[in-house]
Amino acid sequence: MTYLGIDIGTSEVKAILINDEQQILASSGAALRLASPYPGWSEQNPEDWWHATLDVIASIRAAQPLAFSGLRAIALSGQMHGATLLDKQQHVLRAAILWNDTRAFAECVELEALVPESRRITGNQVMPGFTAPKLLWVQKYEPALFRAVSKVLLPKDYVALRLTGECISDMSDAAGTMWLDVAKRDWSDRMLAATGLGREHMPRLVEGNQVAAQVRPALCTEWGITHAVMLAGGAGDNAAAAVGLGIVEPGTGLLSLGTSGVLFAGTDEFAPNPDDGVHAFCHCLPNRWHQMSVILSAAASLDWVAQLTGSRDIGELVRLAEGVEARNAPLFLPYLSGERTPHNDADARGVFSGLSMAHNRAHLAYGVMEGVAFAMADGYAALRNAGTVLRDASFVGGGSRSRFWAQLCADATGLNILRHDHGVAGGTMGAARLAQMAVTGRSISDICTRPPVLEQVMPRDAERGVLLDRLQRYRALYPKMQEEFAAASAGR
Repeated sequence: MTYLGIDIGTSEVKAILINDEQQILASSGAALRLASPYPGWSEQNPEDWWHATLDVIASIRAAQPLAFSGLRAIALSGQMHGATLLDKQQHVLRAAILWNDTRAFAECVELEALVPESRRITGNQVMPGFTAPKLLWVQKYEPALFRAVSKVLLPKDYVALRLTGECISDMSDAAGTMWLDVAKRDWSDRMLAATGLGREHMPRLVEGNQVAAQVRPALCTEWGITHAVMLAGGAGDNAAAAVGLGIVEPGTGLLSLGTSGVLFAGTDEFAPNPDDGVHAFCHCLPNRWHQMSVILSAAASLDWVAQLTGSRDIGELVRLAEGVEARNAPLFLPYLSGERTPHNDADARGVFSGLSMAHNRAHLAYGVMEGVAFAMADGYAALRNAGTVLRDASFVGGGSRSRFWAQLCADATGLNILRHDHGVAGGTMGAARLAQMAVTGRSISDICTRPPVLEQVMPRDAERGVLLDRLQRYRALYPKMQEEFAAASAGR
């Protein structure tokens, strides 16, 4: 039997096909476009997710026709929080408003005023990237469209609808909407009512490793498959990545430097710390939860400085950064798209501090990489305030290709950073594992093993002294800039 894991990312839809031994038989990817019609807005066309999904499936089928004919289950992972609005005919009403869209900041304040107990129910501060405040924004500024809304789906769940004809979501993805009672793993009528919605607007909830629905027979026929193919509940992208790396128990974590930056910790109970901007969500496995600290611009910050300096080869830029002495580099706040943990400030912006004529692109690249590592240190401090202590963290995402960045993160956080084969990371393997568990009934401990560790990067005592001094200066920057961020936003 074979199993297909598909990840509906922000920049790409990716997929892998695995067998019972979890060997990757084929993989494929299809790029996505992002639209930003106004500053702070981030949107995508849901039809693009679907067509990209069909493309990666066709590619995998062409590469491994015999193995694909034995497909038994599919699971999806995906970018979280995106508001995909459908009418009664299941037609898309507007472009999906994505996780990194900050237009609904005022509506966050409004929602917390409407539901004073919202942090207790959801375990989180209401943030503009989450789904519920987006719907308040739509209700306020697009009222006719809001009245036409019949279902609100998350990105991967829209693809699930196209695959199966059913509206389904899993606990981990649903937890990021601010409509879920995260401790009870059920929709909150109170939070839904505050945004003018009810349970009838929501998808059916399942656990990520359970069978959720059957893939449309017409699709199976088109793919040359004569038996039923199941769809598992799936997961939000970080929960799926954690399953792919075997991070399902307390004390285990992952540090992801993709477009955004995430420090993820598995927990066996609901353990919120909303005041520090920690996300406390359901895991995609039954009776498990997780915490996350999140920044919105991690590897995206390095891409930005590469474009800024005309550097076509990011690898070369990283090599130049490796030769910079920390004490000679500018400090950098990596808040190019606003900030979540720990400040929750949509108005925050990127800042270089201490620039001089002596600085060049190598110094800028170092400052960006160090600033992202410092943001991860802030995130770990917030997790520790919630009672979480990690033994180590697996290093994943595009930034994990750089050992130098792993060392900066180890020095800044004090964590041992584990490097794996880059190919094993990502939501696709986690999704494929969820699909395998759903139809085979095999246990979590049997399926969710940790991949081999290629290298353990440990904090360096000598260099850490210099870095911790710079971390304190970094932490002093945001309070000094906060009023300026707000004033600049008000002037836009």
